[in-house]
Amino acid sequence: MTNYYEILGIAKGSTDQEIKSAYKKQALKWHPDRNKASDATAKFKEINKAYEVLSNPQKKQMYDQYGESAFERGGMGGQAGQSGGQYYQQGPFKVYTDFSGGGFENVDFGGFSDPFEIFEQFFGFQSPFSRGGRRQARREIFQINLTFDEAVHGTEKQTVIKGETKNIKIPAGVANGMTIRFSDFDLQVQVKPHPYFKREGQDIYFEKEISYPFAVLGGNIEVPTIDGMVKLKVRPGTESGTRVRLRGQGVPNPQTYNKGDQYVIFKVSIPSRVTSRGRKLLEELENEL
Repeated sequence: MTNYYEILGIAKGSTDQEIKSAYKKQALKWHPDRNKASDATAKFKEINKAYEVLSNPQKKQMYDQYGESAFERGGMGGQAGQSGGQYYQQGPFKVYTDFSGGGFENVDFGGFSDPFEIFEQFFGFQSPFSRGGRRQARREIFQINLTFDEAVHGTEKQTVIKGETKNIKIPAGVANGMTIRFSDFDLQVQVKPHPYFKREGQDIYFEKEISYPFAVLGGNIEVPTIDGMVKLKVRPGTESGTRVRLRGQGVPNPQTYNKGDQYVIFKVSIPSRVTSRGRKLLEELENEL
């Protein structure tokens, strides 16, 4: 099995800068316009695959968990198939296509890019060793704007691509900055922040303010999730900063379909002013503690 860390000559815990330095050294060494060895092209492609995975936090996480098979057709044991005009593949990156006759083919959430394009993007200019004729035309990139709810639940948007109106289905769980690769163009997702939900990967974080008496006594409350309100029990003596995990209440992963969790973080509200009666009650409470 291919080991991307060994290909770049680095350890598993290497920093981003060490990954970049290793890629620069290996890519310059094995570029086929510079290295005349018979296996230079194949080696160059492997180096770029390794860098593309290890320099991307999401891909790196998938690789560390599932290995190279995570990026193969039907990765993690999944099987690709056609059903009712829809294409599904259970691998973590090429996962969903259904454009209802819209003319598009694959949706790619991170499949391997052209190695020479990666090289050019890294160095900021076209390959200094290029003999010409190798560079492919750059893919066009279009932007689509989504609300937070549209991104986490999926949606169908009508947009104009290359002068044609298309109905594009966006799978649930896409994140801000994610690029969806279609057959002949890329679509970059821009997601508007939510007023009170904070998203980190597939997890949702929500701060819930509770009063000091409620924190002391405990009780039942309702908190919002991306799928609606849920009841939650607050234990007596809850401190500010306490986290409660709601399993499976997070965002679905558009690549694996697994859902993340929601974390409710309690913030105890301390009043800046209290009445004389309130002060007396607090003093009595302090004497009992």
